[in-house]
Amino acid sequence: MSSESIYKHGTPNRTGVLLINLGTPEAPTEKALRPYLRQFLSDRRVIEMPRLFWLPILYGFILPFRPKKSAEKYAKIWMQEGSPLKVHTERQTALLREVLHTNTQEELVVEYAMNVGSPSIAEVLGKMQAQGCDRILAIPLFPQYSSSSTASAMDSVFAVLKKIRNMPEVRTVKQYHDHPGYIAALAQNVRDYWAEHGEPDKLIISFHGVPRKNLDNGDPYHCLCQKTGRLLAEALTLNSDQYQVCFQSRFGGAKWLTPYTDKTLEQLAKAQTNRVDVVCPGFVSDCLETLEEIAIEAKETFITAGGKEFHYIPCLNEREDWIKALADVANSHLQGWLDPQPSAAKLETTRARALDMGAKD
Repeated sequence: MSSESIYKHGTPNRTGVLLINLGTPEAPTEKALRPYLRQFLSDRRVIEMPRLFWLPILYGFILPFRPKKSAEKYAKIWMQEGSPLKVHTERQTALLREVLHTNTQEELVVEYAMNVGSPSIAEVLGKMQAQGCDRILAIPLFPQYSSSSTASAMDSVFAVLKKIRNMPEVRTVKQYHDHPGYIAALAQNVRDYWAEHGEPDKLIISFHGVPRKNLDNGDPYHCLCQKTGRLLAEALTLNSDQYQVCFQSRFGGAKWLTPYTDKTLEQLAKAQTNRVDVVCPGFVSDCLETLEEIAIEAKETFITAGGKEFHYIPCLNEREDWIKALADVANSHLQGWLDPQPSAAKLETTRARALDMGAKD
């Protein structure tokens, strides 16, 4: 976004909603993965090691070798329309736009951006300001706050804003891990799956992991995941023996949040647990971490260790109840921005009621 003001006298102000997701490479290729991983792993919120130690590891060991392996993983789950994460985020944005336009008199600008890759936050904020957005609500698509996801996205937003002469008014959504609509959508998604495929012996509620030191340093992510898991289990009327909250995607040799999803699956298989289902509430869109890491790799881990039956329950994606919950989150943070003046119809209704009450008196 340009730092020059694009303000024009008389331009009506508009309100915008910006959904932010992590990001995805442009293609499932080694060439596309290299800049994506470089940007992602250069984020100080993601990797909190001193640059003096981390950058030689990143450029000397990770970027020369990991892009090829990551590209092979992406190739397994790539959709005809593109990356699953991007496809689902685009669809969610279009559906949210439709719901918000239906429920409000003001025509909102609803867009999405990726914190890593394209479309970038800078690009989309510029597009929104060009459309006259003087008020912007930023909603990271991470229900559970974490410094490495939500805070990183907000860093990117504010890095753009500090370069703007005519800054828009901005509100942010920190978390919605316990939002009733979100929990209800998660529970109904599981029920719908079980109605078609039957129920498991154990439900694994798997969240993306972060280093244990994040929790020790005050990051609330672990607690928020535990609460989401508990509320989901309660909504499904599961007892403590029927579900387990776990953490996936650990990287490197440091201790991460436990219990680990893969180790838990191995233990369950060896304990002769016949069927395990896995659901991933921290991801609102299916992506590499769900479609490849869980649906493919975790399944292989469980079956190889002696498990009989493994099911992955898809993310919320474009479910109507989830989009409605997301709209509820947006509306609760848009209070005071929309329809500041009552419509003529509302004024007439209010006037009629007042006159009627006066006549009765």
